[in-house]
Amino acid sequence: MIDDPDADLVEGIASGDPKAMRKMVAAKLPRILLVATRMLGDKGEAEDVAQETFLRIWKHAGGWRQGRAKFDTWAHRVVLNLCYDRLRRRKDILVAEAPETVDQGPLPDAGLLSDDRDGEAVQRALQSLAPRQREAIILVYYQDMSNRDAADVMQIKVDALESLLARGRRTLRAILNGEIT
Repeated sequence: MIDDPDADLVEGIASGDPKAMRKMVAAKLPRILLVATRMLGDKGEAEDVAQETFLRIWKHAGGWRQGRAKFDTWAHRVVLNLCYDRLRRRKDILVAEAPETVDQGPLPDAGLLSDDRDGEAVQRALQSLAPRQREAIILVYYQDMSNRDAADVMQIKVDALESLLARGRRTLRAILNGEIT
């Protein structure tokens, strides 16, 4: 049985307690926004995904069963699935007009890098990775998940995760060194 630190909050949410939901949002919102922003490269879409994630948590908290997976793993899977839905829709929809320009403001973690231009270059490089490689890198390096937890979220084996990480790091290095454009 997995001892889950979120079990009491989820139980409160399942019983309709708005205080428990507020605590959940306060605890999970920064990480959910970071994952969605990194996956989508668009802060507005990331906020929409975060909102939809919390709606699903509110509606489906009663269906989550402790012991099968950590609640945090389930929540990250919801976020990633919603991101993939949006990425698929981007490919499916042809627009008559050019989309609005993306907010060029810094991402929440941009200040962590020594030079903001470096942060922008890393973000652009991250967006050019294959989605599963980007997902693995975001979970391990930006969400500080262990390889085991990230593999659980991605529903793959640890070996497969490590392979995605290795390919993703190699591709990022090549992009940032100008070897790939």
